[in-house]
Amino acid sequence: MNRLDLFPDTTKIENDCLTIAGYSLASLANLHGTPLYLYDRDTMDNAAAGYKSALASHYPMKGSVTYAGKAFLNLAIAQWTQSQNLFVDCTGEGEIAMAVAGSVPRDHILVHGVNKSQADLESAIKNSGTIVVDNLTELHRITELFPNSYSLFPNIWLRLLPGVAVETHHTHTQTGQHDSKFGMTSSEIMEAAQFCKMNGLPLNGIHFHQGSNFRDASPLKAAIELGLDLAGEIGFTNEWHLSPGGGWGVAYHEDELPQPDSNEYVRIIAKNVVEGCQARGLDLPHLHLEPGRSLVARAGVAVYKVGAIKRRGDKVWILTDGGMTDNPRHAMYGARYSCLTVSSPGKARSEKVSIAGPYCESGDVVIEDLLMPKIEVGELIAIPASGAYQLSMSSNYNGARKPAVLWLENGSVKLIQRRETVADLLRRDKAL
Repeated sequence: MNRLDLFPDTTKIENDCLTIAGYSLASLANLHGTPLYLYDRDTMDNAAAGYKSALASHYPMKGSVTYAGKAFLNLAIAQWTQSQNLFVDCTGEGEIAMAVAGSVPRDHILVHGVNKSQADLESAIKNSGTIVVDNLTELHRITELFPNSYSLFPNIWLRLLPGVAVETHHTHTQTGQHDSKFGMTSSEIMEAAQFCKMNGLPLNGIHFHQGSNFRDASPLKAAIELGLDLAGEIGFTNEWHLSPGGGWGVAYHEDELPQPDSNEYVRIIAKNVVEGCQARGLDLPHLHLEPGRSLVARAGVAVYKVGAIKRRGDKVWILTDGGMTDNPRHAMYGARYSCLTVSSPGKARSEKVSIAGPYCESGDVVIEDLLMPKIEVGELIAIPASGAYQLSMSSNYNGARKPAVLWLENGSVKLIQRRETVADLLRRDKAL
């Protein structure tokens, strides 16, 4: 498979150099430094348009697309979501604040979280249109903390634990199995629904999530069936909401190409929801899709500079200025990536290398055993599919500073997140 197919839609090789949206990655790295993250607007626009088109085709009644704030959220990304009329799911007051700053309207903000603090709940009630309640304790906390707020209260959805996970590459990306920390069992859902009714809480939806970065949508059927059974028992009519989660996958490595078909994902969900509602005599819900990384992962590219190389027989280490502090996914659950050199990306691949960062951990590895051309110190490399769950999981380990982020579209480059500085690290600290 062609490694270039992992990169954003506007990626080209011009003058023997990788370009995105017409901009040379070498020039951008020289101007802004490395590590550097690039986001291609066309790729994000195209991904959103694909989901909206699939919904219009397979579920034209009432459907919407939700952007997962946890994938990557800042002011500019929040603003982009509204250019596409997307909902935004937020976990906690920090992500809620970013959504609000990015002019996401109240009714487009959904709030998640398995252990929402009082501050999280206060922010959700003030700023969101929907709170996805994870557990019975949370419901009791809401009534204790906000006993007189229900006339102004966001909608309540209950998070179901379906007992069925989708197939992913690691257990840490599965969320729907019986022993998961997320959501409520069927009996707990019914207890929660009764509690909402007794306390006047505006319950009107069910949410579940089964895992992240999966390619086979067939396990969603059983969870949808269970969700619809509960909706019937609760007595939802007319304007109710169903969110069968998200987590649709993307290709991170050429071995995983072609890209998973988002249209087929939407078709399977829509078919099961429509047929399930018809069989139960249920009104069709407002269907919320949460595509997760498949909206943003492929739009992002990480650019690193090679600082040292260790060739030890069959083992070749390419040591770069980026690693587990800006991309912990390989260290956390063995995520696989691919790579191209920024200059001469078509050069013959002659040796198998592992690409690692500068940090004091053996786990500070981004790529293992990838066939690459012979790389020299000072070269730039570009890692595709870097747009999701990298910067949002990044850290300051070893005093690392988070990288700059550029937004690319035809005719403009915008700095949407400046590079952290040593002064940023020191500003938060207080002397003894």
